[in-house]
Amino acid sequence: MKKLVFAIVLCAALTACGHKDKVASQYSAIVLKAPQDATDAIDKNLDGAKSSKQEKPAIEKKIIKNGSITFETNDITKTRKAIGSSLDKLDGYIAEETETNNGDDNRKEYTVKARVPAKNFDQFLEAVSSGADRIDSKNTNIKDVTTEYIDITTQLANKKKLEDSYLALLKKGTKISDLLEIENKLTEIQSDIESTQGQLNYLTKQVEYSELDVTFYTKLAAEDKGKTFGYKFLTALSDGWDILGGLFFGFIGLWPVWVVIAIMYMIVTSWRKKNRERKAKA
Repeated sequence: MKKLVFAIVLCAALTACGHKDKVASQYSAIVLKAPQDATDAIDKNLDGAKSSKQEKPAIEKKIIKNGSITFETNDITKTRKAIGSSLDKLDGYIAEETETNNGDDNRKEYTVKARVPAKNFDQFLEAVSSGADRIDSKNTNIKDVTTEYIDITTQLANKKKLEDSYLALLKKGTKISDLLEIENKLTEIQSDIESTQGQLNYLTKQVEYSELDVTFYTKLAAEDKGKTFGYKFLTALSDGWDILGGLFFGFIGLWPVWVVIAIMYMIVTSWRKKNRERKAKA
């Protein structure tokens, strides 16, 4: 009997140990597998993020290109017409122009502030340069405003979303005090949106249209500085006329003196006449 009980206990123990080893092995497999699964999931997410970044389209650069050119030309009128003709062909326009006579440098000068689509800037600059007799200076400035453009665009989008939120609140509001507060906030937001939109429009126009300051001039004929006989003769006539005019107007300016002299002359003449008459009677 004792041998039978011992055999039963021994079998149960062996069975329990085998079951325990089986459970332990399964647990170890799960524990070992879990980190690997987590690592695989993280790697998968990283790969997905990388692929999404790679698939994201590149942002188009926003470039402002401006320049200036100064040159000499023999025919200032012809050059002005040529610039206008080039602008017409390239869809540009003249924003401002000035014509001056520079006496110190003895030249006639023309300044044109031209605006042309950015894609046609280089072509327009080349056309202007080809019409110059002698180029004094030529400069081109390039500025990347992509970051500024993105910032303003993002600000505008966020402000419009905020406006939509307040508009939704305005529809749900019932208290007059709440409605007035929401309307005041909406007015402030909409004013801010208009200001931001104006900044974006200005920046967009600068990107789309480039500006070129064109200064061209022609030298005038040298003036006669008094070395020729003709110049001296004309100068003498002019000086004599000036002297005669000065004497005449000086004489007119002394009219009170001439009036006093005339009155004294009349008095003296009258006294002499009466004196002669008195002597004749005596």
